[in-house]
Parts: sequence; C-alpha cells; structure tokens
Amino acid sequence: MMLGSYTLPNPYSVGSTDYLAGINFERMRSERLRKAQAALKRYDMAAALFVRPENMRYTIAVKGHAFCPQLSYALVFAEHDPILYELGDMVEHQKLYCPWLKPENIRFSYSWLDSICGPEGAQQEAKRFASSIVADLKADGVFGERIGIDALDEVGRAALRAEGVDLVDVKPAIMEARRCKTLDELACIETAIAISNNGYASFMDFKPGMRERDGGAAMHEAMIRAGAEFASGGVRSKLNTYDVYHHGNTDRIVDAGDLVVVNTCGTTFAGYRVCIYRSFILGRKPNRKERDFYARCRDRVYAIIDAMKPGATTADAAKALLPSNTWGYPAEQSLVVAEVGHGIGMTYEEPVISRIWSFDHPQTLEPGMVVAVECREGEWGYGGVRLEEMVLVTETGNRILSSWPAEEIIPVASVLG
Repeated sequence: MMLGSYTLPNPYSVGSTDYLAGINFERMRSERLRKAQAALKRYDMAAALFVRPENMRYTIAVKGHAFCPQLSYALVFAEHDPILYELGDMVEHQKLYCPWLKPENIRFSYSWLDSICGPEGAQQEAKRFASSIVADLKADGVFGERIGIDALDEVGRAALRAEGVDLVDVKPAIMEARRCKTLDELACIETAIAISNNGYASFMDFKPGMRERDGGAAMHEAMIRAGAEFASGGVRSKLNTYDVYHHGNTDRIVDAGDLVVVNTCGTTFAGYRVCIYRSFILGRKPNRKERDFYARCRDRVYAIIDAMKPGATTADAAKALLPSNTWGYPAEQSLVVAEVGHGIGMTYEEPVISRIWSFDHPQTLEPGMVVAVECREGEWGYGGVRLEEMVLVTETGNRILSSWPAEEIIPVASVLG
C-alpha cells in the first residue's frame, strides 16, 4: 500500500478484537527483524549485541530495562535466530509472553549493575558475560567475524575484546533499518498521537491559580487512561517558555495572562514516541505582539514542512531556519533542540534538519520517514511560543500526522469567550 494513501483500518485502537482489523503486531515484529538483519548484512556484520532498550525493542520486541544498563541484552544474528539474555527471574515470563522467540534462545543475563559491585567484581562478572556471548557466537559459527555493538560499557567491551571478539559500531546499520517506518509502525505512531491529544484535551480545563504540575498531572492521567504505555506531559509558563526551561511541571503558579507551552514529547504507544508542542494563553486572548511571535514561529515550521518531499535533502528544508544570531545566540548549537527537525520513532532517529549539520552533511528524505519539526519565538522575560508538528514523508510529498489545532495560540479559561 502506498504511504501517500496510508489507510490502515482502525489505526487508533489500543486493543484488538476479532471484528476490526488493526495493527498487525506479528507482521510488524517480523518486518522489523528482517530489516535489521538485512542492514547487518549490508554493513558486513555477522551479528549485533544490543543493549539499548529501543534497539532490543525494534529487533526482538522485548521492552528491556531502562533503569539500569545491561540487565537484559540481545544477540541478533544476520542469518540465525536471535537470542535474548534476560534477568534470571524473568526468563520464564519471557518464554510465556514472547512466543516469537524460541524458548531455548532465552537465557539469563549477566549484569554488573553499572559497576556498583566495584571494579574487580564488575570485571569478574563481565568475564562470565563475555564467555557466554562467545559460546553463542561459536555455536552459530560466526565467532571471528565482525560483531556490532551499541551501548555496552567499557567493562563489557574490554571483556569481549579479551575473548577475541571483533567489535564494530552498529549504529549506522540499526539507524538505517529504523529510519523508514512500516505501515504498522506508522499506525503505532498515529495511535500515540491520538493518545497524546487526550493530554491536550485535559489541559483545556486548566485555570489561573493552578500550578504547572497540576496541568502535567492531569495530562499524564488522561494519556495513561487513553492507553499510553508511557505518558509525558510537560507544562511550562511565562519565563519558562522563552527560552524554554527544559524542566517542566514545576511548582510555579500559572497566572491569568501567562503564555504557556505544553508538550507531550516522549508519550509512547507500543514503544513509539510522539514529539509535539502546542502554545496556549491563560485567561485571555493573545495580543498583537504574541500573535506576531506565533505567526513567525508557525511560518517557519510550515516552510520547513513545505520543503519535505522524497528526493529532497535536509539542506533544502534547513534553508527555512534562521541563523541563531537572529536572537543573539553565540552559535547554532545553542538551539540544537529548539530550531530543528528530527526523525522520530522509538527515539530520535534519522534524519535531522538543522543548521548545525544539514548544509555540510545533507541527508536525503525518503518515503516512510517521520520527522518532528519544531521552532520557537518570543522575548526573554516576557514569554514565548513553540510549535512542533510530526510529519510523514510520502511517495508524493508529505502528510502532517499531528492533529491538535495549531492555527493560533489557544486561549484557555478565557473570560473573553
């Protein structure tokens, strides 16, 4: 099916039934693994050891553990079935809940808990870890070939090298596999967007005198109830909106007349994230100055989007971005996540539209890429606005996936109607 006419049935369902077709998770798991294996072959890697949770999720559809590194990891072969190494007390659960993995390929993991056991203890456990990996590489006949690695710490890398494992960076291969989304991945992303809209809807009940965190708490509840796997609603007001204070939901009381920027960035469904910003104003309509802020911000976002089409490059889209000294910043790096378009899926992904990289290192836009485009405007000490849209590159152009209204600053609790 063409991405330009993407119409998977029931894409916004967080469950499944026998009478409505929806996201085909079995197909999605199979397609993702095949894409990853094909990328390993193109990059001449016999296998890859994945520690980062998003890479494990993409290749073998296991969530992993974000709170401590290397509690679980996966060995994904280019031409053999993958192996999951899991916390010992979860092995039987994974055999039950993940039937797409062969039971005999689910083993207990070795972890040195980020070396809190001390350097000697970490090296001892890492040696056991490396020996188990080497045994599985030998069993599948690929020991001595190139093995990709993502985020393993130096203790683990040193132990593998000591065992004679030829380690190479897997990032180029796995990023290539992940950058263009399948139809089921797109359905997951659109479902996550629909869930995030519940967060924005809850913010419409925000009132003067509430704290930023009151708005964030209501958004979290609304999105979790709507089916979010993980919810993230960030509320920032007045001084915290320009420059954006990247610690939202503070104890600050939001007063009538304050500009407010709200994001749902990081909210996920089935591992797929949204990255969306909207701008609100509390208790009144925006004045001419504020409308001008938003018009400039929105015009820039949509100028970037207009340049996004298959075969175009990130350099073409980046022409719409203004130099950082427009606002008095010393370097383009000052706005690395404020004036940017970045690929989005399970995390930040390829490509990136930025004055830092795009002109010197342009990337070609391809059908199936999903890019979050964000810009901001305002005045220090007064407040500001922000807008971020999620955009799918199609065979014929692009389609904006984010659907919460973005034509203007949105009044909340306005006494003017």
